[in-house]
Amino acid sequence: MLEGLKVIEYATYMAAPGAGCILSDWGAEVIKIEPPGGDPIRNFFRTIGTDYQDNPVFDFDNRGKKSIVVDTTTSEGQEIVRKLASEADVFLTNVRPGGLTRSGMDHESLRSLNPKLVYCSLTGYGLEGPDADRPGFDIASFWSRTGVARLTIPKGEDPYALRTAFGDHTTSMSAAAGICAALVEAQRTGKGRLVEASLFRTGLYAMGSDFAIQLFFGRIASTKSRTEQIVPISNFYQTKDGHWICTVARQGDVDWVPMCKVIDREDLAEDPRFTTSKARRQNMGEVIALIDEGFAKYTKAEISERLDANSIAWAPVQTLGEVAEDPQAFASGAIVQTPSSKGDGSTYASPASPVRFPGADDGPKGPSPRMGQHTREVLADLGMDEAQIDALLKSSVVA
Repeated sequence: MLEGLKVIEYATYMAAPGAGCILSDWGAEVIKIEPPGGDPIRNFFRTIGTDYQDNPVFDFDNRGKKSIVVDTTTSEGQEIVRKLASEADVFLTNVRPGGLTRSGMDHESLRSLNPKLVYCSLTGYGLEGPDADRPGFDIASFWSRTGVARLTIPKGEDPYALRTAFGDHTTSMSAAAGICAALVEAQRTGKGRLVEASLFRTGLYAMGSDFAIQLFFGRIASTKSRTEQIVPISNFYQTKDGHWICTVARQGDVDWVPMCKVIDREDLAEDPRFTTSKARRQNMGEVIALIDEGFAKYTKAEISERLDANSIAWAPVQTLGEVAEDPQAFASGAIVQTPSSKGDGSTYASPASPVRFPGADDGPKGPSPRMGQHTREVLADLGMDEAQIDALLKSSVVA
């Protein structure tokens, strides 16, 4: 879908490279500018005492890209980045605004060289306000500052961390969407624009339904424990063989009688304590105990059949190990084969980008690059000869 478009990615860590990976999977040529020493995520496993040829965390965000190492603390390095941007369709960065301005790689500077450039800035908190230059990480900007961490935990419990790059990759999706919208406009008008994505704003949108309630009513209910759910049919229940099942109720009272059939307690269908949503809320402890008792009589396989037979929406609460073997994950295209960086033609399973385009090549376009693997190639494409490239390598402006 994006074949023929060139993206310059001046970014490290997860969120912005994740957006670049999505664009690469969809066909764009993505040139990744790395600092001397490389993107720190290349050392993700080395940091914890292991070292693998393939790095599934780095590879997930960087497959199919070209890598060029540039020392942007030098004027020569900055000029290389400006030259790359002048010939690109998209410039994607997560460098803080102040540093970009000082090096002449801010939006206004690059758009003056390339009026059609779509310039995406992905930061912790956005480009305006007192925290515009504050460092952003998803556990801080997406998870903690937005209120998601406080609202997610049941009342009275301590905060806990979100999983690796969860907020980053949510923000990757929003950045990729914003870039694509701006590309449509640029193709129509011949003018690019600034696209501003942030962990903070994306986190607020991800929790938008609750935030909308807070903004409208000035308050929000706390998250309840499993035994305090005000809609008891929408809850988690454990089967006889130890599996947890998530059940979901539709609006109103339509699922009470079917649930009674699922747990083999049709005698409760007309019990006035449970026949309305209000009554079930008032007697939530009893309802949950009854459904607990019912689920405990059946195995996962048995309760699955009973839920389907009675049209109750449900899903298993799976481990990632179970998800890795879930046939629906493969059928939906959510798992793809990524070429190994070993260069031997082997592949391994990895998560797909978030959207499928049936009939199109929407998967990985190659392995993740070795650090600086494409430096010579990219500089040659800029019109530099071998002597110029050798001089830049010798002076460590590039690597």
